[in-house]
Amino acid sequence: MRMASSKKKHPGGRPKKFNEACRPVTVTLPERVLLLLASVSADRAKAITKLADTALGGAETPRKPVELVEVAPGKAAILVAHSARLESIPWLRLVEIAPARHLISLVPGTPIEKLEVALSDLLDVIPESDINERELLETLRQNIRTPRRGQKLVKEEILIIESAG
Repeated sequence: MRMASSKKKHPGGRPKKFNEACRPVTVTLPERVLLLLASVSADRAKAITKLADTALGGAETPRKPVELVEVAPGKAAILVAHSARLESIPWLRLVEIAPARHLISLVPGTPIEKLEVALSDLLDVIPESDINERELLETLRQNIRTPRRGQKLVKEEILIIESAG
């Protein structure tokens, strides 16, 4: 006769590492990166997850797609997440200053109003299902429109060095 156990049986296989949906991924990494990951956790998946959450904001503290960061008293720079739609604007450059954090650079002579119109045009053609891209573009448009109307939006230049290659 079998005795009933109050403990639930483990279904077999490896125990779950994360309390969310997961899938296996194969990736080739340089040895130096593997050593760096090992310094974070002996478990590579946990090391990668921890670093991604730290750099990009985890589930508890997700990064906003558009942030205003004070750069001087009373002045803030606009930082945006990576956006393929913004990259499609030929006279706009995304200047990465940290993982998934970009300054927006406009080709000299480009009026700010042209950016606002381009954002509106993109929003007209992006499907409603592209929630992340729509949120970024709409938030960026609002962060440009309101101060522009109040004459509180100014362009300042950054230095770019052309490199060979």
